[in-house]
Amino acid sequence: MQKNVGGIDRGIRIAIGIAVIAAGIVYKSWWGATGLVLIATALLGWCPPYAIFGINSCKKNIRSPD
Repeated sequence: MQKNVGGIDRGIRIAIGIAVIAAGIVYKSWWGATGLVLIATALLGWCPPYAIFGINSCKKNIRSPD
């Protein structure tokens, strides 16, 4: 698995994941568990839909010429 979730994307996923879990607790809904998916993809740094569609939010490594 090659990482395809960058730093800013990770932060956003964690924040939204926590908000979704909190909403699930407040409204007593199992839909809050979907926040765990966002947090898991942020912690792993890899998102399956990104891999399928060829999306990569990681910074590119730019090598300087020798």
